[in-house]
Amino acid sequence: MDKTQQIPSTVGCESVVVMERYLAESQESVSHVQLACSMPYCAFPLDGNQLCVWNTGAPHLPLVLQGHHWPITAVAFGNKVNPLLICSASQDCVITWNLDKCREKMLQGLAPRGTIVGTLLGLVLCVRFGLDDRAVAVCAGHKVFMLDVEVRWPCMGAVEFYSLPMMATFFTSSKEMSVCPKVWDHCMGSLIYSSSILTAYPLLSLLIHEENKQLVTGCADGQLWIFSLIEGHHYRCVASVDLRKQMETFSSKRVKSGLPRLPGVLLGRGEEAEAVLPVLVLSCCNLSYCDLLLSSESCKCLWIGSSAGLFIFNLANFNLEAVLRFKDFRNLSIHIAGSCAVTSDSINDKALCILTSMFESKIAVLDISLAALVKSQQCPGMGRTLSVLARSCVLPTSPLYFGIAKEKCPKPANEKQSAGQRVVEDQPLVFHTKVRSSGYTSAPWVTPWRGNAGVNRSCNVVGQILECHSHSRVYLFFQTGDGKRLACGLANHLALVFDASLTGSPAVLSGHDGAVSTVCWSHDRRWLLSVAQDRTVRVWSTRRADTMLLLGRDMFPKPVQSAQFYYVDAFRLLSSGPEFRLPKYQFDLCKDEVKRYKPKSRYKLVYRLSTPGAADVTSLSAVNDFYSHMVLTAARDRTLEVFDLNASCSAAVIAEAHTRPVHQICQNKGSPFTTQPSQAYNLFLTTAIGDGVGLCDMRTLRCERRFQGHPNRCYPCGIAFSPCGRFLACGAEDRHVYIYHTGSSTFSHRLAGHTDTIAAVAFNPSAPQIQSSAWVGRLYCSRPCLTA
Repeated sequence: MDKTQQIPSTVGCESVVVMERYLAESQESVSHVQLACSMPYCAFPLDGNQLCVWNTGAPHLPLVLQGHHWPITAVAFGNKVNPLLICSASQDCVITWNLDKCREKMLQGLAPRGTIVGTLLGLVLCVRFGLDDRAVAVCAGHKVFMLDVEVRWPCMGAVEFYSLPMMATFFTSSKEMSVCPKVWDHCMGSLIYSSSILTAYPLLSLLIHEENKQLVTGCADGQLWIFSLIEGHHYRCVASVDLRKQMETFSSKRVKSGLPRLPGVLLGRGEEAEAVLPVLVLSCCNLSYCDLLLSSESCKCLWIGSSAGLFIFNLANFNLEAVLRFKDFRNLSIHIAGSCAVTSDSINDKALCILTSMFESKIAVLDISLAALVKSQQCPGMGRTLSVLARSCVLPTSPLYFGIAKEKCPKPANEKQSAGQRVVEDQPLVFHTKVRSSGYTSAPWVTPWRGNAGVNRSCNVVGQILECHSHSRVYLFFQTGDGKRLACGLANHLALVFDASLTGSPAVLSGHDGAVSTVCWSHDRRWLLSVAQDRTVRVWSTRRADTMLLLGRDMFPKPVQSAQFYYVDAFRLLSSGPEFRLPKYQFDLCKDEVKRYKPKSRYKLVYRLSTPGAADVTSLSAVNDFYSHMVLTAARDRTLEVFDLNASCSAAVIAEAHTRPVHQICQNKGSPFTTQPSQAYNLFLTTAIGDGVGLCDMRTLRCERRFQGHPNRCYPCGIAFSPCGRFLACGAEDRHVYIYHTGSSTFSHRLAGHTDTIAAVAFNPSAPQIQSSAWVGRLYCSRPCLTA
């Protein structure tokens, strides 16, 4: 029975996505039976005790095998192609079949016979073949039996084999119906690993992704856990995913991108509420054959089979790539599945799926086109190619055109000024020791720092520690391009500039009336920009710790969230409320010492642009080390927007970048001491509270990888790119700094030394050092051993 269902794609044409190739009805219900798929075969119980094997690529009738007296409850294919084995299990016996021999017997008019490898084991729920098809693991009740022709090894749990020799993993249930994964060496009969209890719901599926060396398991309430199997990681949890929330995010992203909403996904008044999505089956899925604009890492996906549909889950960014809901296709015979199995072809974009109905005795075999499914649900901006590096000259209509003209430096007030007088010009003015109104003779009102050397024994990290007497929170710090100086903003209204090695006395910048939330160096390292919560912005001279430019609170309708130098110090970027501004400034370098309280520095607003949704900008980022036309903004509505200032317009919008508003964007700006490929500068990081760190690519306008191995649930923690672009560092609430490699979703190093949540991190651009700060005013300089 063949049925074809077509749906319109985003470009208006029709694409064949799914085809119902075979439909059968059984005399007994098969709603909760383990099914099997192996290209081009699919196997399922028929009429209770019969095993039906159907070849989708051959025209002959299905092969029906008989040998069980009780209803078949589990079916599995072997791993080898020649010969292809299949195992069927019931309460009375477990039988293995050689399909080639069974087909020969059927053509000769004889009844095919299998090999009985186990009898009277109980109600079998799951069977699995070993890698070499010499052993079969049978899960019956609370036990797992390892069955072989000569030897049988009894174990406990549900089994999935791994590529290591004689290694198996499985689950066990406690009396409270909670479950936790366990890893066993079935050859030695010893327990290797036992995790804590994950959920109160039973775990239904298990998969080991050999290429990524990850273990994936799903439970009945739609939760998905991913563990690392890399040696030395001790089976750490890489990510935890809620399938229901992922489906809502996927639908919301489609709506904001102009695609139709998936029916029955978003909850609201008068809208349909989806039931819980149990993870019935997990299978590998490779999108590299689908001719899509995806990186090699993004092609490593999973098939997730649930009662409502099939999902393609990306193992790199932990997002859904496509959703196939059964009830969206009217010509499909099954809309709610009781059990399913799915597999993908290794040489083309075809997938084979077998379903059993939850409430009826129907069995359907579906043929799915991966390319048509994914392309029909891609966002419209996937084909665009943006670049951080400037590809064209600045247009005369661009606001950046005002920064091309060479600035004319003001002439000195007295050209015949002697050398001694010019030296005095850089010194602070002191009237007399008895005159206290000037403020220069009095000591600073707070002693900012004291040094304390420390050594962290983990990961061969040597550290230097500085502590603040008043325990003021460190909001953010920024390092110069040469790596010699470091600036940080404090909650006690101060900004400090000190040596990158955290030695010596820092320079104190005093003048704000609120907590300093942002600091930024200029490209020539002569100026320092600071933003405070008193709604003022100051530009300081790093030579004499003096304010060169002050923007008062009356200039901004809302507090300034982000500020930085831009276009090689030609402009400044400021974000206030739902808009960002591009002012051009001019400093008065020849101030009169007598009238130094009257600064003559000026600024002019060149460009102003608001976000489309009128949502407040939470973070802003642009490259200042070289000429770039792109500006990245994050808004409170969880969107990322890319602005092209050369064209004076919005270039792209990334909807639903995180589940919460992004509080920091960090671009890969490189370093003068290292070299990177030109395309590497298109990478940038985003982070949000409770949603980890996302590695995005401006060329694809999507998150390519997500990092969730560090705890960050309540407080905003900082992130930073390494100068080489291969590592990233992020703070965490467990008082550690986590270091990730960009090619892996699990952390490679965890640096200790702090006593509170890590608020900010920074890499030294000229030395293998990481500076980190905690919320209690403690800075730490560490030197981890990083290898690519």
